[in-house]
Amino acid sequence: MDVKELVAKMTLEEKAGLCSGQDFWNTKAVERLQIPAMMVSDGPHGLRKQDESGDHLGINESIKAVCFPAGCATAASFDRELLYKVGETLGKECQAEGVGVILGPAVNIKRSPLCGRNFEYFSEDPYLASEIAASQIKGVQSKNVGTSIKHFLANNQEHRRMTSSSEIDERTLREIYLGAFEGAVTQAKPWTVMCSYNKINGTYAAENKTYLTEVLRNEWGFDGFVVSDWGAVNDRVPDLEAGLDLEMPTSFGLNDKKIVEAVKTGTLAEDVLDQAVERILNIVYRFEENRDATAVFDREADHALARKVASECMVLLKNDGILPLTEERKAAFIGVFAEKPRYQGGGSSHINASQTESALEMAAGYPVVYAKGYDTKEDQVDEELVAEAVRVAKEAEVAVIFAGLPDAFESEGYDRQHMRLPECQNYLIREICKVNENVVVVLHNGSPVEMPWADQVKGILEVYLGGQAVGGATVDVLYGKVNPSGHLAETFPLKLQDNPSYLYYVGEGNKVEYREGVFVGYRYYDTKEMDVLFPFGHGLSYTTFAYSNMKLDKTEMNDTETLTVQVDVTNTGDRFGKEVVQLYVMPPKGNVIRPVKELKGFEKIGLHPRETKTVTFTLGKRAFAYYDTDLHAWNVESGSYRIALGQSSRNILANQEVQVHSTTQKRPELTMNTMFGDIMTIPGAKEVMAEAMGAISVFDGMQGDSLGEGTGDMMEAMMRYMPLRGLTAFGGGKLTFAEVEKLLEKLRRL
Repeated sequence: MDVKELVAKMTLEEKAGLCSGQDFWNTKAVERLQIPAMMVSDGPHGLRKQDESGDHLGINESIKAVCFPAGCATAASFDRELLYKVGETLGKECQAEGVGVILGPAVNIKRSPLCGRNFEYFSEDPYLASEIAASQIKGVQSKNVGTSIKHFLANNQEHRRMTSSSEIDERTLREIYLGAFEGAVTQAKPWTVMCSYNKINGTYAAENKTYLTEVLRNEWGFDGFVVSDWGAVNDRVPDLEAGLDLEMPTSFGLNDKKIVEAVKTGTLAEDVLDQAVERILNIVYRFEENRDATAVFDREADHALARKVASECMVLLKNDGILPLTEERKAAFIGVFAEKPRYQGGGSSHINASQTESALEMAAGYPVVYAKGYDTKEDQVDEELVAEAVRVAKEAEVAVIFAGLPDAFESEGYDRQHMRLPECQNYLIREICKVNENVVVVLHNGSPVEMPWADQVKGILEVYLGGQAVGGATVDVLYGKVNPSGHLAETFPLKLQDNPSYLYYVGEGNKVEYREGVFVGYRYYDTKEMDVLFPFGHGLSYTTFAYSNMKLDKTEMNDTETLTVQVDVTNTGDRFGKEVVQLYVMPPKGNVIRPVKELKGFEKIGLHPRETKTVTFTLGKRAFAYYDTDLHAWNVESGSYRIALGQSSRNILANQEVQVHSTTQKRPELTMNTMFGDIMTIPGAKEVMAEAMGAISVFDGMQGDSLGEGTGDMMEAMMRYMPLRGLTAFGGGKLTFAEVEKLLEKLRRL
């Protein structure tokens, strides 16, 4: 389809109309020109297809679909291939249902454990979030169905989400919040990007030309259309000029009229409108011309995949020899979630699951007894339920307590108030520990929780919100049919107050300041050497792994070169397992305040007992760089960088150093207030300074002994931190202001 030719045939009113939805879920058709409508649907971990009378908050029912594990779980897989497979399946389902774009994945950074939508998001780390998102996007779009990566940008809380301004400095935006989107956009090229509700530094995301056009399109090469989050449009004409192409849902013609009027009065150039229409039609026809008439929504097959995916995402947080359980061992399954698992969050991602399976029913062939233990309707201890649970636990060899956050604790639309489990569940766990020393806790939650009982139990299995097949997957892992291989994509702090955003979340009024800067998650905890409950990247296995023969292909390099890193990984245990090899780059202590380490690579590999595989990483400039706000570019400080390989950010098993030389000559802006120490970093400055100063003895008249011990160090420091203008004051009157000005001009010419 020649889209440009088609746009030329459209009336002004038709073009303006195409820039907003026909209803909640469809773009507009133009029957006169046989332009079809296209349906979009909520995701990101299942197909929430609704009719035109549907909603965007999960209130009304959608079609029966398969609920895959939420983003909080899939990120913990650290498995690109797995996410590609999930994406492929979602794409196939969309083809079968006539859906052109699925709204996801959601990659917003987990700044605080309190964000109500954390269960949809991947990680506190931008590299991991971006890599996982890219894989899912590639999978979906391999089926000629579009994705809508969201929510762009800096949407990290639900509190006042439609009006609050995220106040963030440029470096933090680049390294953390834009970083989560950048790799996914440049690698996977999503068909669409969804802008968020909030403001960024005072400007609504919907009309923020800096990010919608200058960064997203001009820098990253995005060529699809930008769609508003539902109801995110603030002022339609400025939004369109900034790069927001499609408004959703329908404005019932109100904003279409504004666009028409702006073009007619000359306040909006018609070519801006034409460009937005072209972008929308390019995607509409990309889907329409690649429809798969053979696609079938096989709910049974996809349910089986959801079970496999869930088992690959579960994180074994603690295991004092209690797991895996043997099939003959009498177990007590305790807790409502054993019978009715919480497997998804509330809001726009809520899937009308085609089926669900509980751990209790999937363990029907094992010697398992059940007690309810608690109720999720309110956080109150029910002594009768607790007494029954204690009795059942006493009679069992092992007690498996299914705990977690009820639906009301985390959802789109509002944030959590604290990081605790319901107290009735904590009480139940403590009581069970009094009568049975073999206790395992299985957690169903979308974000970190405090665990005051962690030292009292022998095993903790984090299953997150594992989708509709979480019950079977949990049993598979508990009984060793699947060896757990998930690793935390977020840090579990000991308590909420330890979180770096604690003092500033959720802001004051309509402004939230990101004062912690780049120190988000493990970047903060590890740099401060702070105790945590479980570190980023942590995850245990039923087997063990050893690292050996770490090699770097060079020990010295320029930042324009690439570094190849290799390590041999061996399964030293007695069963098949999957290992997540994590690569962290640890920068030198330079002039820039940086986290002590950052994730720059990961690979997941499967190994049979005694099998060894070589894992290879390639690191380019960005692996060593920080975002320099003076240069407005990525820059590398020269120095010795440590390449660290391990099983978490705290469990490093091998490391080596490489000397990296920056090829960017960064000069300070020279003024009379530039310090000697900064001047001396400029090539050739030392010689110029020596020539100009001649025999001048700075600090003439000061007697060393009169200033106490350490005078030499003091003098050196004073020289290093003295501004150039100090030559007139401390040079014994031998240099005039005019002479120092001449010296300054000479330095500027270097």
